[in-house]
Amino acid sequence: MPTVREATYQLLRDLGLTTIFGNPGSTEETFLQNFPDDFRFVLGLHEASVVAAADGYAQAMRSPALVNVHTAAGAANAMGTLLSAAQNRTPLIVTAGQQTREMLLLDPWLANAEPHTILKPYVKWAYQPVRPQDVPGAFMRAYATALQPPAGPVFLSLPLDDWDASCPEPAAVRSVASRVGPDPARLAEFAGALATARHPALVLGSDVARGDGWREAVALAERLGAPVWAAPSSERPPFPEDHPLYAGGLPFAQGLLSERLIGHDLIIVIGAPVFRYYPWVPGRYIPEGARLLHITSDPDESARAPVGDSLVGDAVLAIETLTTMVPARSTQAATVVRQGHGMAPHPPIEPEIDDPVDDAEMSARALFRVLRRAAPDDTVLVEESPSNLADLHAEWPITEPDSFYTFASGALGWDLPASVGIALAERDSGRGRPVLAVIGDGSMQYSVQALYTAVRQELPVVVVVPTNGEYAILKAFGKLEDSPGVPGLDIPGISPALLAQGYGAVGVVARTPAEVRAALADAWGRSGPTVIEVPVDPAVPDLT
Repeated sequence: MPTVREATYQLLRDLGLTTIFGNPGSTEETFLQNFPDDFRFVLGLHEASVVAAADGYAQAMRSPALVNVHTAAGAANAMGTLLSAAQNRTPLIVTAGQQTREMLLLDPWLANAEPHTILKPYVKWAYQPVRPQDVPGAFMRAYATALQPPAGPVFLSLPLDDWDASCPEPAAVRSVASRVGPDPARLAEFAGALATARHPALVLGSDVARGDGWREAVALAERLGAPVWAAPSSERPPFPEDHPLYAGGLPFAQGLLSERLIGHDLIIVIGAPVFRYYPWVPGRYIPEGARLLHITSDPDESARAPVGDSLVGDAVLAIETLTTMVPARSTQAATVVRQGHGMAPHPPIEPEIDDPVDDAEMSARALFRVLRRAAPDDTVLVEESPSNLADLHAEWPITEPDSFYTFASGALGWDLPASVGIALAERDSGRGRPVLAVIGDGSMQYSVQALYTAVRQELPVVVVVPTNGEYAILKAFGKLEDSPGVPGLDIPGISPALLAQGYGAVGVVARTPAEVRAALADAWGRSGPTVIEVPVDPAVPDLT
């Protein structure tokens, strides 16, 4: 008769979950003992980095990922990037060891006192099996729950003395659907509204990208002849930025967003919330006289929309069906002026620049121009540099699916470990595309230990750190909020290249375009990670 451990590992094999991202502790060792040869353990040195690496891997592989952290302490450490995974809608199965059942009544050291609530609200389901024999079944339910729309993380608390118990009836392996079709009658109403609209606008969100729906989105836009906007702060680009109907990313604030959509009598939002806002800029939700339609896979997202008529269903399935239901427009397609900063929610610090001089120090925008020209065309870009986000998008338009990733939550610390997970997925999938992460010198500090994982896994991820010695994005918010004199916004003295060397990565400083190009050329040929520290002119963006 198999043990709980044997039955669980066999279930994980059958589900294709043979890679575990983790940081082990004493309460997890009974699960991990005699680790099977056909499994892989990807070690992270902090639980937040572990979760973000698994998030990046799961997104890039389009499949769930398995995470193992250390009891309550590890779960708490993971909260920052678990918030991002939840808002990224990434199916993660997060597990943590629990103290021996015989001691739980005594609230022993390193116990998880409230395993059902510790990671709420950022997990869809949390469970501690009542019996050891329930552990495999709990994994199966966790897998199904994580995948069902809207996808997201789940949590299992697993007592350390469960694994050697006998398991007379292993859990059945099941498959589940990850897409839910929209109501045909409701969709027909939406199609009718689109057919009669004079000036419709499409607002597409990250669910289109997660559903591999670029081709379908282009077909609908071209049939309608309508401009396409990326929803505010989209973590995955929903539409090719070089398409003539692409307008750019909507502003991240209520009043500004409404102003941008003036002139449209019908706005249809697909695969995004209505709307993601930050900061507060008062104004109407949508222009006066306009109607809004909303298609989302998330019932909660539908319920909390402040305006519009909603339909719950898969974004890409809805787009496919709408394309067959709406008539092609007989009038010429709209003339769309693409905003210069692409999907970024606000303009760049520098509206225009000349090509940078080879031996001169650079602004952030000049650096990004050099990077785009020096990087291979198929490079995957990962971003966490909020101070100069618009400058990056102005110089690096996203024209291929699954070639740009960032985080939906705004919680710093996701980019670096996520880029490690994405690079691992590029290798495992056989695509082999280069991965380049742009991360600010302040952002890097939240998860710098992820470099160790990249070193151990021999992943050639390139990390470019625009170094300005300040939290420029916070200075921008201080200006917007009329809050002068805020302390702690300058961070001089950090040396990203030296930090990289401490973890065994290559770390270099490049000050000019010529030095950046040389550092990149060397980095692409390495078998491990490279951090390129680039001092840039400090500048504060205008968030309006």
